[in-house]
Amino acid sequence: MTTPDLYPSRVGGEAELLSRKDPVLHGAAGAEGGPLSRAELASFERAGFLVLENCFSADEVAALREEASQLRERLAGSGKPEVITESGSGEMRSVFAIHRSSAPFARLARHPHLLDAARQILGSAVYVHQSRINYKPAFRGREFYWHSDFETWHVEDGMRRMRAVSVSVSLLENNVHNGPLLLIPGSHRYFASCPGLTPERHYERSLQQQEYGVPAPAILEDLVRRGGLEPVGPPGSVVLFDCNTMHGSNGNITPWPRSNLFLVYNSVENPLGPPFSGQSPRPAHIASRDFTPLDGDG
Repeated sequence: MTTPDLYPSRVGGEAELLSRKDPVLHGAAGAEGGPLSRAELASFERAGFLVLENCFSADEVAALREEASQLRERLAGSGKPEVITESGSGEMRSVFAIHRSSAPFARLARHPHLLDAARQILGSAVYVHQSRINYKPAFRGREFYWHSDFETWHVEDGMRRMRAVSVSVSLLENNVHNGPLLLIPGSHRYFASCPGLTPERHYERSLQQQEYGVPAPAILEDLVRRGGLEPVGPPGSVVLFDCNTMHGSNGNITPWPRSNLFLVYNSVENPLGPPFSGQSPRPAHIASRDFTPLDGDG
């Protein structure tokens, strides 16, 4: 039986802004028992993201930053598929599946506050759909253009519904100059259907620079007019954001590098199916198909 496509994108049509068909908070997300207060949940539902500052101590952030640096050194020049480099400069851009290659990051994925917040928002047990570090080196860190993660995960990975949440942990200062993570408040309420058709093995290029699954300028202008822009945040801050929240970052031409770590939790009730592009699924280090619920014992 064919799964109906509730969020058609890259099907050869024009760019279009569609209404969201899924709730933002799932199950009994408003009930007591999770780490997020009712006010925090309401803010997440309204804006599509929630910024939590000082979640980690300076020592904890330093340890995560050191692990990120060591991981970078271990994998530099390795040619492993989970390592993505900048086109042209060869600088390390991203490393995927970090919760599988690093014990500290595996423990972080099971951190009670992060894991329980994801369970609270999604109303179910969760697994890690994707994990990565985005390095944005001084002077040469390139942009991550505006996108909804869900659009890519839906089209290229077969994620059926908007029932996933991303957690971003700032390892270095994100300031207004060095290419901070930017989010568009309220953009999660709409689905930006994108034009064109997805090329085969699109991920081999898109992880360096995305050309398909990119919202039309008029749609981005409309979303920013409605919601504005918000940058985040200081080292140790955590941003929880809905899988469909529009976000991106500009290039870094400053002397100040910035690095953000991402963990994506997907509901076990929202497992991946065949990609809606009709192509083969992306590799497991980009989109896990191990739907085993994550425990909090790590």
